[in-house]
Amino acid sequence: MNAPSLRGLGLLVLGTFAVLSGACKDPGEKSSTLAAEHATFLATLVDKDVGEVERGLPEGAKRATATFADGAGIQRDPQQVRKGLQKIQRDVSDLLVAKSTFFALVDDKGIAIRNNLEPDAMAGKDLFSLFPALKTADATPFVTTVGQFPEAAIGPRPDRTWVAGCPVKKDDGKIIGYYVTGWSYRGFAHHLQESLLADLKGKLLAAGDTGKLPILYVAVFDANGVYAERQTPEINETTLAGLKLGEATAAGPAHGVVKVTERSYGWAAARTPKLGKDTGVAILRSEI
Repeated sequence: MNAPSLRGLGLLVLGTFAVLSGACKDPGEKSSTLAAEHATFLATLVDKDVGEVERGLPEGAKRATATFADGAGIQRDPQQVRKGLQKIQRDVSDLLVAKSTFFALVDDKGIAIRNNLEPDAMAGKDLFSLFPALKTADATPFVTTVGQFPEAAIGPRPDRTWVAGCPVKKDDGKIIGYYVTGWSYRGFAHHLQESLLADLKGKLLAAGDTGKLPILYVAVFDANGVYAERQTPEINETTLAGLKLGEATAAGPAHGVVKVTERSYGWAAARTPKLGKDTGVAILRSEI
């Protein structure tokens, strides 16, 4: 065998080794790299979503003054209050596109008068006792906090509710109530997951790619736990919780590979300070 043939054989062996090495590579590593990109996308989206509320709620609070009776306290007619809340949302562009699941009017003692939903499980509830930080809204134009609203819970797994509030003032500056909005962590995780899937579908269509979408699960985490979209298998949520995402992201975004029921997933997580302290988004991704 001549020298060129030997060299060709060597290249063939090296090429075969490279192919076999690639084939043996854990597919979770690819998923991990892509999940890290998704986490960045989602963290940016969270900032945008919170920004809509941050801009729109103070403007809505100014308009909410009209929902209170002139000089005679609060209008207690539930349907009038509900109509007023719906009008405010329609008239403030940021609130019209906000991802909030409710808007509510609260009196100056923290008692919910009415929200924009039907039926209304919030009316008559003491929001100051459920979300104590809302009390500080009388000293700042915009405040956010997180707590639990028992009536909003769906299913056996716990959930938490992110709430933002602004004071509603009369012309003389006297506070007569609060304009409040928010969303549950699990509901927000659903929105983030659907937004990510829509983005990936759009990119596939734009590239003319007929490939399949990966398996994706998105969750919100904080110091209390991990809260995935409600249809997420519980094992996936507990797997994310086991990664101690708060510690993992203390120095910045993190990602890696994890096994869930013998399937390799790439995971990634990133903090989202605008949503809350020690709060962030996490994702599991697996290729099909």
